Amino acid sequence: MTSDELIQLRREKWHVNGKPVHILDDARSFIEAIGFCLTYPARPSILLPTFIGAWYGSDERLPQHRAFLDPQARDATDLMIRLLRDKSAYEANLGDENNALLVSASIFPYFYTLVGERNPRHAPQPGPRSPYSQLACDTYQIIHRKGPISKLKLLEEIGKGISVPALDKSLAELWSKLRITRVDYGEREGASWDVLHRWSQQAVAEGINSSVGEALSALLSKYLDCVLAADQQELESFFGAFVARSRVRDAVNALMSTRELSFVPVGHRSLIQVTQAQPAHRSGTG
Repeated sequence: MTSDELIQLRREKWHVNGKPVHILDDARSFIEAIGFCLTYPARPSILLPTFIGAWYGSDERLPQHRAFLDPQARDATDLMIRLLRDKSAYEANLGDENNALLVSASIFPYFYTLVGERNPRHAPQPGPRSPYSQLACDTYQIIHRKGPISKLKLLEEIGKGISVPALDKSLAELWSKLRITRVDYGEREGASWDVLHRWSQQAVAEGINSSVGEALSALLSKYLDCVLAADQQELESFFGAFVARSRVRDAVNALMSTRELSFVPVGHRSLIQVTQAQPAHRSGTG
């Protein structure tokens, strides 16, 4: 395979080849086929498709900086929100509230295994070793009592003296560990949040009952199916945001040893791919 052939195959799979995704059924099929995508292009770039690119059917001149404010992107955002509402996709925090990672419903339990809390019914507590601030814990309690709840109403519930940036920081703390999830969006009130284990109880239960090794293997295979082929550095760069890079290397080596993954030459590079099934050979008689 040449580098150009790999790019063209990705363009086709990522729907940036002039075949846009505009209706809900097509959006469901798209996210299920690829498993992961960003909402918008990221800087620095990440080897992933984007939902906005699939909606436009192109990867050229896409909105990037504060793309959520771009009026041309509003229809794409509305379609993405419909995926969240019917639980066809879930969002994960990559450090930018306005450019989340979208994860398909079928692999989200595995993603939860890597990122989520093993005892989600136990409310987060502040403390010197806790990843949660007092404000984050207070915010969680309000969402738990009144969710789904919009950010505007959250501000009202928390009380005076709490700024929007402070609330955003507390939401990010909770979202990063999949304690909460965005479930809707309104122009006036902003995003609506709910406690994830209530919003999607079955997905969380499946995630809790999977091992990290099992989950990482499944996610690596799905990621490689999405991007078709990648090098070790690209795999570690993406998954290293969620687990130790050493775990990623171990999982790749284990999958290579069982021949579930294999090397493929692409131009001058040797990339990793999901091992392709070999066609069966039939012996015939003369």
